[in-house]
Amino acid sequence: MRKILSALVILVATCGFTASAAEAKMVLKLGHYANAEHAGNKAAQLFADGVASRTNGEMTVEIYPNNELGNPPEVLEQNVLGVIDMSLPTQGQLAKYSKKFGCVMLPFAYTGYDHAYKVLDGPFIEWAGQDLEDAGVVFLANWEWGFRNLTNSVRPVITPDDAKGLKIRTPPELSNQAAMEALGATVQTIQFSELPMALKQGVVDGQENPVSVIYAFKIYETQKYLTMTGHTYNSMVHVMSKKTWDKLSPEQQAIIREESKKAGDFMRQALRDAEADQIKKLEELGMKVTWPDVESFKAKMGPAYERMKASVGADNVTEFLKMVDEAK
Repeated sequence: MRKILSALVILVATCGFTASAAEAKMVLKLGHYANAEHAGNKAAQLFADGVASRTNGEMTVEIYPNNELGNPPEVLEQNVLGVIDMSLPTQGQLAKYSKKFGCVMLPFAYTGYDHAYKVLDGPFIEWAGQDLEDAGVVFLANWEWGFRNLTNSVRPVITPDDAKGLKIRTPPELSNQAAMEALGATVQTIQFSELPMALKQGVVDGQENPVSVIYAFKIYETQKYLTMTGHTYNSMVHVMSKKTWDKLSPEQQAIIREESKKAGDFMRQALRDAEADQIKKLEELGMKVTWPDVESFKAKMGPAYERMKASVGADNVTEFLKMVDEAK
């Protein structure tokens, strides 16, 4: 009888420990808009693998790519509310919660990738990061998306006047809308998931996105002309719900930040390494690629800058451009 009781005690104790250990494991949900083959999703998987490995499986990350949890603004809102744990919005989407983030996509603000990194990884996040925490998310690291370029199915765009009258799709961010309208284009805001059909049906003549998106999402199937304007830059920004963040130990927080930076660095390098090859492949697929005089396009951006000042605040624009100049 004593042996039976002892066995029962051991069984109960063992089951209790197992349940407790299971409860201690944390599953984090990460939603984003890149498709499964894009470097953004590969970076997300790299992040998930790193977190699981370094925490011995105590923390795991479930990835929901390609807008599976909703469109980007919806996913970010869920993240702010703590419904999901992490997301990868652009700075333009974050501008809803901090107007400072609206400055990042000022047209033709940067001389190149390294210049953008120097601004956004340094003085900018020191200036704007607290705004995100006040809104409900914690900044982890800047990832990548890229410089946006113009495509259309009507004609090559070599000078700013060539863009006049084109119907161009942009995301909701004012910076992209204002840049295209400053060139004389007619802008329509269309959800990215609906863009391929809109292009196919001729609802719009063109759109603007980084080369990696044009290639990965097969935008070349309906677009003949690619103009390397590089008019605005933005990146995925890895953020975590403050509600989730506050549940983590300092050690777990450090792991999350470090693995996020590793993933972001990977994505930056992957997209930059692939861009030249993707442009060559786009040409092989039939796209006509032109490299215009960017300064002539930049000279048309006065109205766009005035609209941005009215939207995000003239003082914010002035402070941001000061950072940009100091980083050159």
